[in-house]
Amino acid sequence: MYYNEETVIFFNGQFIKAKDASANLYSQSLHYGNGVFEGIRAYNTTEGARVFKSYEHYKRLKFGAEVMNIQLNYSEEELTQITYELLERNGLKDAYIRPLVTTGVDMSLLTSKETNLVIQCWEWGKYMGDKLLRVKTSSFQRPNPKSCFVEAKVTGHYTNSILSTNEAKNNGYDEALLLDMNGNVAECSGANVFMEKDGKLYTPPRGHIMAGITRATVMDLCKEEGISVEEKHFTLEELKNADACFFTGTAAEVVGLQSLDDYQFPLAWEKSHGHKLMKLYKDEVLGLCQKRKAS
Repeated sequence: MYYNEETVIFFNGQFIKAKDASANLYSQSLHYGNGVFEGIRAYNTTEGARVFKSYEHYKRLKFGAEVMNIQLNYSEEELTQITYELLERNGLKDAYIRPLVTTGVDMSLLTSKETNLVIQCWEWGKYMGDKLLRVKTSSFQRPNPKSCFVEAKVTGHYTNSILSTNEAKNNGYDEALLLDMNGNVAECSGANVFMEKDGKLYTPPRGHIMAGITRATVMDLCKEEGISVEEKHFTLEELKNADACFFTGTAAEVVGLQSLDDYQFPLAWEKSHGHKLMKLYKDEVLGLCQKRKAS
């Protein structure tokens, strides 16, 4: 699904076949989860492949490496250039891109001085699909921000997402919703949350959540369209009195919720702000919004 005999990856300064790459079984990333990654999308536009918000994604990757004391000696511009060349070498214009920075051999709990950078890409549809989601409130909480850097995409942090996703799917749901340490709504296993109530949108503030790039894009679109949006803490009970709800993320894009536990969101998806923003977001990533503004 992710690669074949001809797939090319970027690995430690070289473009090589994915089948020829290898990882060390003594890697600190493998043993302790000390690594950082990103999820980026490229879209096939009328002007060719367009990597959406590459600079913002690579800036976040470098932030994650910095807080984890991992050396990453590439600029955002260099990483972007590598990404476009990688897409070209694989003949891809519409693709999901996964940069991954791993640490080397070191069984101590001090960050290894060895760093490996790999960038991969593959064709991948919307992660959560297009249908409305049935969501379960997870028994797992979002990590306490005093325990780690919650805004960094650290590989080890995603055991939390795996646990919550397994729980939800094993109980017949599509996705999981996690609360923070204070019992407020945080995010789903791999995307941010927006709630609609009485024509206004609400989304949890930064601090206990991943500061999503898609989340920020959607908030910008709201300002352009005159849709009221507020960052605020809200409880599970408040969400279960909302009119509608949707998730946002690079892999998921914008996807609506049908239900949360036994609560059915009453507003028809087609009449919600989320549905409108789903279409606007697609135009944004394809560069169509800029063309409309220019004209």
